Amino acid sequence: MRHGIPNLGALQAFEATARLGSFSRAAEELSLTHSAVFRQVSGLEERLGVQLFTRIRRRIALTEAGTQYAARVRHHLEQLEKDTLGLMSGAGMGRSLHVAVLPTLATTWLVPRLPEFKKLHPDIAVSLSIRTRPFQFNDQPFDAAIYHAPQIWPGTVGIKLFEEQELVPVCAPEIAELIRGGAQASMQVTHLHMMSRPDAWREWYREQGRDYAPSVGAGPRYELFTMLLAAAQAGLGIALIPRFLVRSVANGGQLVCPFEHGLSVRESYFFSYPEHAERSEALLAFEAWLRNIVSGDPF
Repeated sequence: MRHGIPNLGALQAFEATARLGSFSRAAEELSLTHSAVFRQVSGLEERLGVQLFTRIRRRIALTEAGTQYAARVRHHLEQLEKDTLGLMSGAGMGRSLHVAVLPTLATTWLVPRLPEFKKLHPDIAVSLSIRTRPFQFNDQPFDAAIYHAPQIWPGTVGIKLFEEQELVPVCAPEIAELIRGGAQASMQVTHLHMMSRPDAWREWYREQGRDYAPSVGAGPRYELFTMLLAAAQAGLGIALIPRFLVRSVANGGQLVCPFEHGLSVRESYFFSYPEHAERSEALLAFEAWLRNIVSGDPF
């Protein structure tokens, strides 16, 4: 170690092993041998004087100290990667931005608008990473985040982009024909669910004054709204999708709304960053650009 800093190779070996739960899988990811990764991690433990893993036969598990250290090491490695990629992109330090985003919102709303930002600020490189759950900025290498929540995250500042307003039932035209057969027929149609909103269909049936049959909750579950949209378009069933996401595909006739009413949603989409973090020119420019978009019609 130099000035108390462990060897970078040892830290990478430890982080990969902690994340993957296996010396062999870490070795495969790092293009090293099993024994090389094992030696790196064992050497790191010896130098630190701290046990990072418990070893039971061929299985390993992080100790409490190892779990905490792995999270911090991962944060610093990701930050180092971000700084390196920013420098390689030609953006220069302080002229790059790394934003955590929701996947479907990124592909359908944000990314199509980024060429406009690029024209205004050609020297700022905007990198996007997917995060579907809340997180602490201290543990992640992000400058800011765009997320779905009832209110802005504690300890952050930023702006509300827009309200989600409602989820609407959508399906392929052939599924809509089956639903028009009546309440009993609609119950027999497969209901598609979003993993992060497991009770959405139950709440929709309650708001409409309809009985919620056990068969409704038996449908498949998807992690992303893009998957849910694709499944509905493919005729796999009926799904509840944010109205703003449905507009483009619904207009093309790929999806239809077989019911008049949707499910009211209180949550909104926000852009924010740590309250006490240094605010770079790139961050402030991106926030001003987003503010300008949502001041009019955000869609």
